[in-house]
Amino acid sequence: MVTASLWLLPAVPLAGAVILLLIGRFGDKWGHFLGTLAALGSFAIAAVAFFDMLDRTGSARAIGKNLFSWVPVAGLHVDFSLQLDQLSMCFALLITGVGSLIHIYSIGYMSHDPARRRFFAYLNLFLAAMLLLVLANNYLVLYLGWEGVGLASYLLIGFWFHKPSAATAAKKAFVVNRVGDMGLAIAMFVMFATFGSIDFHGVFGAAPRASESALTAIGLLLLLAACGKSAQVPLQSWLGDAMEGPTPVSALIHAATMVTAGVYLIARSGPIFDLAPGARLGVLLVGAVTLLFGAIIGCAKDDIKKALAASTMSQIGYMVLAAGLGPAGYAVAIMHLLTHGFFKAGLFLGAGSVMHAMDDETDMRRYGGLRKLLPITYITFGLGYLAIIGVPPFAGFFSKDKIIEAAFDEGGFNGIMLGVAALTGAGLTAFYMTRVMLLTFFGERRWKEGTHPHEAPAVMTGPMILLAVGSVAAGGVFVWGSSLQNWLEPVVGAHHGEGGVPAGVVTALALMVVAVGVAAAYFQYAQREIPQTAPEAVSALTVAARQDLYGDALNEAAFMRPGQHLTRSLVFLDNRGIDGIVNGTAAFIGGLSARVRRVQSGFVRTYALSMFTGAALLAAALLAVRIW
Repeated sequence: MVTASLWLLPAVPLAGAVILLLIGRFGDKWGHFLGTLAALGSFAIAAVAFFDMLDRTGSARAIGKNLFSWVPVAGLHVDFSLQLDQLSMCFALLITGVGSLIHIYSIGYMSHDPARRRFFAYLNLFLAAMLLLVLANNYLVLYLGWEGVGLASYLLIGFWFHKPSAATAAKKAFVVNRVGDMGLAIAMFVMFATFGSIDFHGVFGAAPRASESALTAIGLLLLLAACGKSAQVPLQSWLGDAMEGPTPVSALIHAATMVTAGVYLIARSGPIFDLAPGARLGVLLVGAVTLLFGAIIGCAKDDIKKALAASTMSQIGYMVLAAGLGPAGYAVAIMHLLTHGFFKAGLFLGAGSVMHAMDDETDMRRYGGLRKLLPITYITFGLGYLAIIGVPPFAGFFSKDKIIEAAFDEGGFNGIMLGVAALTGAGLTAFYMTRVMLLTFFGERRWKEGTHPHEAPAVMTGPMILLAVGSVAAGGVFVWGSSLQNWLEPVVGAHHGEGGVPAGVVTALALMVVAVGVAAAYFQYAQREIPQTAPEAVSALTVAARQDLYGDALNEAAFMRPGQHLTRSLVFLDNRGIDGIVNGTAAFIGGLSARVRRVQSGFVRTYALSMFTGAALLAAALLAVRIW
């Protein structure tokens, strides 16, 4: 039953998107309800599949469905096949569950937007593409979903394309992601050249017989793809600008689903990374650098959505770091991914509720004292805040603590450096998230005249409450009896820790660091007056953090400018070199032909004179030779 209906998981939201895009203005009054029902329908199918999977054991839990033969050519046969195993089930439930809540929230948030039907069509399209990505049975079907997610992201970020900033942000996200997408495309070429297949089973089965250099190349190319989708250094620059889209977009794409696609790709490709130490080291470095990179940027942002976007970058860095630890970290990476889906989506929706109350103002320096006026938003946002900074017993405490433990368990110098980076990130997270709480909900009221803050309607607060429940309870559920690790073990493998630093010591260190971060933010932002404009930067680090650590400048200097010069050089070579040779040859032949053509005048007397002259010259030559 479940096997036969597996294709419905992505098909239901895809059908919703097609109907909403083609129905025209006739569907403006009810299109948002259809889009939401499509998301809920997909969630219902995923829930049924989950309970069906619980009734089975071992390898029987993984099911597949071959829909049709997609690429039947000589030497390469790719089926359009889907698979549902424990890993893809986690993502299917997250995508459809959190996605459905965001659809419901959007009914209220987008209630006055004249293009609301189109917005819900794009949301449905995104769900369909993301589900196809995680349900794929081979890299080509995964790539189709991967590109579909990029398209939907472009459409949603640029939804308010009448704003130049939104149109520019959408284009930037699209272009930066194309760089990562090339990594995935080239990785498939290398896979086919090495293994003769791009099917998961064929690639992973043949990986142990491949050379380490080939596996390292594939792993690094997959890492490049993950950096693009998951906004990791050096392809992180698009995420902050993407906040120009409506807030539900930020919650769905840039908190709970799309930015986790890179983590999924690494975890799914674990058999490759496990055999390529060089590629795995690259994953570790990218994760460690990005978690600090995002945290530092988050400390300097006054825009509430951009502060949360920097936080997302940092938290995804934790997941990538964990995935880079191999079998020791795949399960904890997915655990943090799932808990992050709850608390970060809740935080973004809470930010949207605050903006809804403050006439779309995003500058936290113009908030203050909102806890009494927005009680539901304050409580739900506060629970998400406690989860993300890692306060027990909230969800983030369990998942982030596990990543820090796994980092120290790596052992040696690498383990110490990774553990210290993870601890430092935890302290910075506590600082900037406490700053967000204090600037928004505490202190004096700093909003401009004419603003009348009010709580959001129930259609918006309801999803926020459900996500807050997940922020509180999800971590304990996943950790209880090692439930999530046991669930994922058949897919990502088992690992028994070697016990580097005792877990109790790591927990104590993490809580101490969090306490220091909270205290520093409290003394900075609760004990001092908050100016409505940011003061002049007093350090080079502050200047750099406000400029996103010069991520755009670095990409421009390292990639864009050299790319422009290379392109111009190639154009010059093409115009003056290749085209010059081709056009010069044609001009020479044309000129020669024009001159030779004059010999053929068409006059008989001219031809006779030429024959006579030739004969005379020939006779004179013969006579001269005889005399000589």
